[in-house]
Amino acid sequence: MSLSSAAHSGLMFRRFSFLFCLTLLAAGTGSAQTSLFYLEAQGVAGYSSSLDKWVAYSLHQDDVMQKPGLGFDYVQRFSRETGDFAVLAVQARLAWNADRGKKLEPQLYNAYLKFKFPGVDFWVGHNRPAFGLSSTFDVHAQILPTLVMYGYGYDRDWGLGLGRDFSRGSWGLSLTTGSGMVLRLKDGYLLSGRLSLGVLGRDNWTAGLSAAAGEALETMGYTLMSPDPMPFRMAGVDITHTRNNLENRVEAAVGRKFGKDAWAVFWRLGINLLGEERLKWEVQPLFMREEGQGSLHLGTGLSFLATGDLTVRVMVAYDRKARDSRAVLQIYYYKRIIF
Repeated sequence: MSLSSAAHSGLMFRRFSFLFCLTLLAAGTGSAQTSLFYLEAQGVAGYSSSLDKWVAYSLHQDDVMQKPGLGFDYVQRFSRETGDFAVLAVQARLAWNADRGKKLEPQLYNAYLKFKFPGVDFWVGHNRPAFGLSSTFDVHAQILPTLVMYGYGYDRDWGLGLGRDFSRGSWGLSLTTGSGMVLRLKDGYLLSGRLSLGVLGRDNWTAGLSAAAGEALETMGYTLMSPDPMPFRMAGVDITHTRNNLENRVEAAVGRKFGKDAWAVFWRLGINLLGEERLKWEVQPLFMREEGQGSLHLGTGLSFLATGDLTVRVMVAYDRKARDSRAVLQIYYYKRIIF
């Protein structure tokens, strides 16, 4: 990250921290409050055969996930006698970007306020757009990549959204800036929607249909890959199914990805082992085709819950197009702090 980008991110972090503190004080008047505060820390190291060197990230030096870092995750619920009416979420960290002059990289991940109205939830800030598997499947701590990490949508984006769970599934709509991690108001926008059927915790399956359209910026983390917004038109389908100790997640997307014809298919099989599912083995193929050029990505990983707060993950991945084989180790610490 350049010095100007780092300064801009730091300024954004301070502004939004101040804004949400004011929101917290205002919303807290006359209402009951329940808060959760977690400390988050991780170490990441691996080896890349194509670069022939050790790396301190899981996928790419410009990507937000995963790098060594230290941060926090804060959730504040506001309630009245009738129940919760709002939720504030702020998650931020300082990551070490070793291949960018060993600079600390400020990252503002979650930064949104969600209101619960009769029949609908409304959020504003930095949150998940309503598109694809990433809108419901939290991957912020994992090292195996999904489609969203290859540019098929945004893991987080600035804007606002509506949504609601109902007895047979859920729906969501969002209108965001199409700029990803950094708030960039440059005539860009992304309108997204997702409808799902099935409740995973009850039915052991869920299936979703998604669509997104807009003029969006191609970004990787805080790095701008294109100077101007480009057409983004995408349709997608995702299916999650669990049975006994098996988990299956499938996602496919097709359309125009930042001005290029593109489609992709992703499948992840997970096997839960040991008591309380403390050990998980996952394998996944991921195939993408953009402008007539195909690429195959294969990955497998183990995730071991050493304690209630400490998780150790190992990933081995292969990128056929880049002719890169990579092995990555992650030590992830996530602990609730009670004041």
